[in-house]
Amino acid sequence: MVERPFWLARIRQAWTRAPIAWLSGVRRVGKTTLAKSVPDVRYLNCDLPSSAQVLQDPESFFDSVRQPIVILDEVHQLPDPSRILKIAADGYPHLKVLATGSSTLAATQKFRDALTGRKREILLLPVLAEELTAFGVTDLKHRLLRGGLPQTLLAAERDAEFYAEWMDSFFARDIQELFRVEKRGGFLLLLETVLRQSGGLIEVTSLARASGLSRPTILNYLNVLQVTHAIELLRPYHGGGRRELLQQPKVYGFDTGFVAHARGWEDLRPEDCGLLWEHLVLDALRSLSPPLRIHFWRDKQQREIDFVLQRGRGVCDAIECKWRAAAFDPKSLVVFRAHYPRGRNFIVTAETRQPYRRKTDGLELQFTNLNDLRALLTE
Repeated sequence: MVERPFWLARIRQAWTRAPIAWLSGVRRVGKTTLAKSVPDVRYLNCDLPSSAQVLQDPESFFDSVRQPIVILDEVHQLPDPSRILKIAADGYPHLKVLATGSSTLAATQKFRDALTGRKREILLLPVLAEELTAFGVTDLKHRLLRGGLPQTLLAAERDAEFYAEWMDSFFARDIQELFRVEKRGGFLLLLETVLRQSGGLIEVTSLARASGLSRPTILNYLNVLQVTHAIELLRPYHGGGRRELLQQPKVYGFDTGFVAHARGWEDLRPEDCGLLWEHLVLDALRSLSPPLRIHFWRDKQQREIDFVLQRGRGVCDAIECKWRAAAFDPKSLVVFRAHYPRGRNFIVTAETRQPYRRKTDGLELQFTNLNDLRALLTE
C-alpha cells in the first residue's frame, strides 16, 4: 500500500473542524485504499447488504464501536445516508467519521440533510506530482499519459480497455443510480467529447451537435459531470471590460490519462505535454487548503492567462503553465497586469528544479515547479 501522507493530513485537519470528513472523488481514484490506511478504525463497506443491515439500527451500531474512528465507505449506497451521518455527529460526538462517496455531498436526492456545520469536504484528486516518488514514478511523461488513477499509473502496461470499462462503471454506479440519467449513449458521448476538448472553452451548441442531445439536456449533464468530479469548469476572471471574455467557461477533464485516451494519443509530443501539464497544475491548485477561487482570463484578441487565483478585491495571482520555460511569452501577462496590477506572477514549468525570480517587461516573475508551488502560494 502506497502511503499518502498529504491526504491523511487533510483528513485529520478536517476532523479538527467537524466530526465528519466527507471524502469524495471519481471512481478508482483511491478513496477506499486511503480510508483503509487510517489506523484504529471500524470499517464498513456500505456497498454490501450486510453493512446496510447493520446500519438499520444506527444507534446500536455506534454504541458497539470501540475504535475512535468509523469509516463508512461508499455511504451514498445506503437508502438514507444523511440520517446515519447526522445520528453519528449529533449522538456520538466522541467519534470521528470518514464517509466516502463519488459525488459532492448533497448532490443527489438521497441526501435530504446537507449536514451543515457537521462536516468538512475533501476532494481526493488523481495522484499529485509531489506523490509520484512514493508511487515509484520518475518520468513525468508517464504520469501525463497514464493518468493519476493508481491502477493505471502502476500497471506494467497501458491498458486501453481500462478506460472503456471505467466509463461503463462510472455510468452504472455513479450516474444512473444516483441521478437517473436515462440517455446512456448520449451521456457517455458527451463525456468523451468534453474529454477531447479538455482545456478549451465550452460551446454548448457544438456539444449538442456532437452528442445529439438538446441544449437543456447538455446543461443538465454538464452539471452532473461536475458534481461527480468528472469535469471541472472554470469561469473567466473579468472586471467587465469590453474586450474581456465574460461568460464562456473552460472545461477540464478529471484525469490526464483519460484526456490522452480520448484524443487517441499513444505517446506524447511536446505540445501534448504542454496541454496535459496544464491539467496537472490545475490539480495542484485544487488541492490547496483553504481553497481559492480559480479562474482563467482571456480577451477577444485571444490573449490568455491559464489560471487566476482571486485573493481579494482587486488582488489576484496569475499562473502560467509551460512544459518548457523557454516557451513562456510575457505578452499576455503584460496586458493582464495593465488591467489588474495587484498580485503575483507564477510561471510553473516541468524543468524548473529550484524556484527563481526574474524581471521582464516591468513584471516580476516567479518561476517554479509543482512541488514548490503550494508553499509559494501560501506565503
